[in-house]
Amino acid sequence: MQVLVIDDSRAVRMIIGNILRDAGMDVIEAGDGRQGIDQLENNPDVELILVDWNMPVMNGYEFIQAVRAQPVYNHIRIMMVTTEAESEQVTKALAAGVNEYLMKPFTKEVLIAKLSMLDVLDY
Repeated sequence: MQVLVIDDSRAVRMIIGNILRDAGMDVIEAGDGRQGIDQLENNPDVELILVDWNMPVMNGYEFIQAVRAQPVYNHIRIMMVTTEAESEQVTKALAAGVNEYLMKPFTKEVLIAKLSMLDVLDY
């Protein structure tokens, strides 16, 4: 499965990417929502996106709105991975079209559990 990880922190992209690679996924990365759109357009096999909320150029919320506005991407599952913990932010992200929401900091086990809830892992 091809996964797009979008976060302005290279360290966070590396941590998430390593967990996903260990789970057998093919990972591509972007440092902001605009780069995420470019990666999505250049990689039509993406089936899952993990995106941060707070990023420069185009934030995660704007990215989700842009992706969900294009029916060709309706099949892609999106998980918001962010420090935004207020229930209003969670509600806003879910209304915009995210399938799951994960708060930073997180453990590998919690990320794996969230991925399992999205039916992208077998365990």
